[in-house]
Amino acid sequence: MVDVRRVKLPGVGVLHTFVTDDGGKVGVIAHRSGHSDLITFADEEGGPDAAKVSLRLSEDEARTLAELLGGTQITESLTALDQIPGLSIDWFTVDYEDHIAGQALGNPADRGIAGLTVVAVVRGESASPAPAADFKVFPGDTLVVAGSPEKVAKAFAFFRTGEVKAKAVDSPPGG
Repeated sequence: MVDVRRVKLPGVGVLHTFVTDDGGKVGVIAHRSGHSDLITFADEEGGPDAAKVSLRLSEDEARTLAELLGGTQITESLTALDQIPGLSIDWFTVDYEDHIAGQALGNPADRGIAGLTVVAVVRGESASPAPAADFKVFPGDTLVVAGSPEKVAKAFAFFRTGEVKAKAVDSPPGG
């Protein structure tokens, strides 16, 4: 299974990267505007002068490339859902220093975040859909959440710090 890293780029979108078996690095920047950039990075042996490629794709081109590479209808469905005004679907990967690490998931409404749903918790290669409030979260888990962009930002702030802030600094893509 390929380990995909996901990094938010504030004001831009999200960068997804993975390392290939031969040491190359591939990335996709999913811009908030809807277009995507397919990028490659040279491996470390090539040094700073090694070839790097960046290719801008429209939404249709990105969808076509995904289909050619074996993309699924699930990805397209999630993308369509994420484009519904007022709805944000995002993923939060739990780190060791995060407040939520080692804690029960709890009910978001009890923490002042009514209207947010934890859709699933992904642990390793398995998922726990619609986890109960007593579901214990561990470092490395990925929480899939859905709600308004503001609620998702509040939830992420809580997961990181244990505090629900009125306005989170790191807003999710689409927010």
